[in-house]
Amino acid sequence: MSLEVKEKTEVRLVFLGAAGVGKTALISRFLQDTFEPKHRRTVEELHSKEFDIGGAKVTIHIMDTSGSYSFPAMRKLCIQNSDAFALVYAINDPESLEAVKSLRDEILALKEDKFTPIVVVGNKTDRHGERTVSSEDVLSTVELDWNNSFLETSAKENNNVLEVFRELLQQANLPSRLSPALRRRRETFPKDGNKRPPMNKTNSCLIS
Repeated sequence: MSLEVKEKTEVRLVFLGAAGVGKTALISRFLQDTFEPKHRRTVEELHSKEFDIGGAKVTIHIMDTSGSYSFPAMRKLCIQNSDAFALVYAINDPESLEAVKSLRDEILALKEDKFTPIVVVGNKTDRHGERTVSSEDVLSTVELDWNNSFLETSAKENNNVLEVFRELLQQANLPSRLSPALRRRRETFPKDGNKRPPMNKTNSCLIS
């Protein structure tokens, strides 16, 4: 009698961070390959996308959260019911990095697991002339002190966006085939800027 290990076919990712750091922009760039320069206040939006990987259906749920911290109960529920976390700050906003530190503490307290998958994301590298947060300092803290992953991105210039999601999914123990599948999907994006299909949205952190 042989026992088969069932691979994970569903994952829940949460993007957390201060208002205006680009959480929604990163998600939109990944799902639709679009960028909206005007900031739009988010309360909470759930996006779901299904991938066919090696004949297996893999569903990725991505929660885009508010940066206002006006909904602590909602945020707590999101954290408790999710698998991996992107903590986003802006490289031109030191206060947003402080918010990341507080959010990480909250996640570890709620999950009660110091090995919870977390990727710290320094967004808006396209604004390099406005940088006030040192990438070297953050890298040292995140990878050496926290033992988490760190990436800098630009949703505007589509720099390192896919790598953030790949890192989150790998840490969440999705099938190893997922990374090349995502890479192939990325390479098949048309170059002419055609509109992507709309993202599926709901307004609940509860995922059935």
